[in-house]
Amino acid sequence: MREVSAFQPNHLPIFIASTCLLLLAPPVFAVTNYIVLGRILYYVPYLSPIHPGRVISTFLGLDAVIGAITGNGGARIADLEASEADIRAGKAMLRASIILQLVSFFLFVALEAFFHRRCIRQGLVCPKPTAEANEQSKKLRRILNLMYISSGIISCRHVFRVVEVFQGTEGYLATHEWPLYVFDGAFMFANMLMLNIWNPMHYLPNDNKIYLSKDGVTQRLGPGWVDKRPFILTLVDPFDVAGLFTKKDKDRFWDHETEHPIVGQETVGGGKGPSGETAV
Repeated sequence: MREVSAFQPNHLPIFIASTCLLLLAPPVFAVTNYIVLGRILYYVPYLSPIHPGRVISTFLGLDAVIGAITGNGGARIADLEASEADIRAGKAMLRASIILQLVSFFLFVALEAFFHRRCIRQGLVCPKPTAEANEQSKKLRRILNLMYISSGIISCRHVFRVVEVFQGTEGYLATHEWPLYVFDGAFMFANMLMLNIWNPMHYLPNDNKIYLSKDGVTQRLGPGWVDKRPFILTLVDPFDVAGLFTKKDKDRFWDHETEHPIVGQETVGGGKGPSGETAV
């Protein structure tokens, strides 16, 4: 789209589309991280600080609102017939959206780090790679490391965009092409390449009802974590803060793990399942 826009500089719709796509690209890559973290929380539900299904709905909802602000601001700036007030408003909207995008993603990384810390305290993940770590611990550590690297790449790209927007159309980043190809194109390509070579979903079960027992070794087929609250309430209160005051009993199915059948390891990433109980 940027290539087409370069050869048709007076074509307003193409220029608007090119500008908006550049600003909306990171959220698309971030959605992959949201999905992966959600699946990890389904896999280790007893350490999840939030219902796994709310990871996608909460952060994707925030990105949708930020994307709407970005698109509106980009359209105002690109409109050649816009008044000076509209252009100023468009610039303000772009600056606000790019900062909100960065803050939203940092909150996501904080959630990921909080879960990781819980895994370390529980003994499911070793702080450093060791020969004594079991296969499930190694898989979890590998997935979380991939998530940190991907999040770091996307965050660097966010910072680049923040600097570019605040420099304005006359700034160095906006008037030179190489920063775009390095901090935008190359970073996003590297992120995409990494996630395709070391696909995080390769280390997780295909069914989100399969979870890891508290022993850190056995995988079991549970009923799945169902949030019985109204959907609107799950969006407004994804962490179920209201539940802390009402003290309503939650469906802690992992506390009755012996009632759930063991899943053979060969069905979810290689190896043989533990003996002693009948595997699915």
